[in-house]
Amino acid sequence: MMSVSTDERSINTETSMGAVTLRVGDLEGLSDYYSRAFAMEPLEERSTGREVHRVLGRGLTPLVRLIHTPDMPGGDPRQAGLFHTAFLFESPASLAATVYRAAQDSRSRFVGSSDHLVSEAFYFTDPEGNGVELYTDRDRDLWVRQGTEIQMDTRYLDPKAYLQRHLVQETPDEVASLAGTVGHVHLQVGDLHTARAFYVDALGFDATQTRYTGALFVAAGGYHHHIAMNVWNSRGAGPRAATLGLGDVAVTVPGAADLESLMARLRARSIPFGNDGRSVTVTDPWGTHVTVALPDLSTEELLTR
Repeated sequence: MMSVSTDERSINTETSMGAVTLRVGDLEGLSDYYSRAFAMEPLEERSTGREVHRVLGRGLTPLVRLIHTPDMPGGDPRQAGLFHTAFLFESPASLAATVYRAAQDSRSRFVGSSDHLVSEAFYFTDPEGNGVELYTDRDRDLWVRQGTEIQMDTRYLDPKAYLQRHLVQETPDEVASLAGTVGHVHLQVGDLHTARAFYVDALGFDATQTRYTGALFVAAGGYHHHIAMNVWNSRGAGPRAATLGLGDVAVTVPGAADLESLMARLRARSIPFGNDGRSVTVTDPWGTHVTVALPDLSTEELLTR
């Protein structure tokens, strides 16, 4: 087995998340939902055979890529795949306006809201069963660190009180359109030991919370989590079937040296990957596609990925 030097064992501290790819059965319906509920607008589109790829976002920031795949069956909630995509907003006002907007859409299924100590979050399910989290972070100096881990919890957050406190006088639609990012992606996996070997040891993320029953949280640069994994619905799940739902998890790293380090870790573990010079593609043990790419990925590149 090849050795990996100490400075290559962790992913760059400036790593962030990119637009998540979802395979959908109703492209126009899902596009309309993400536009009306979450104030995302189509940025670019391309057809590839029978598939139509559409990128939606806020401003110039891509947040989700929808791939129209009408012949695929719906996903099984017990299989590995997406638990939710988490969209991060810079301010409570922007979050509150987006939550208010989403709650007004009759197609939204509101799942709940939670105070996680490091963040405040609201959960929805889209019309095709994909989980969505809308959240804002508390200041990092308020996070409680316990050694290498960050204290997180799930406490009740009163949604009505939150909206009353943070909805501003301006038109909610205007505030809801302020820029956001993909803050993290939460996955369903078959077991946590295997997940840790892939996402921590191979991809290079740091474990930031291991005390949640049935879950593992990992991140770069001291963030609370960029990727979470749980077995709450999917314990023992094997490789994913080809279904609607999660198509790709996107990770952004600062430079080419980061891709080289990643490829060294993958080779050391005999994990196959693809490399086009600007991105490395790999699948996790359950068949979930992960793309690690350089920054400033254009919507054109995103469509062809």
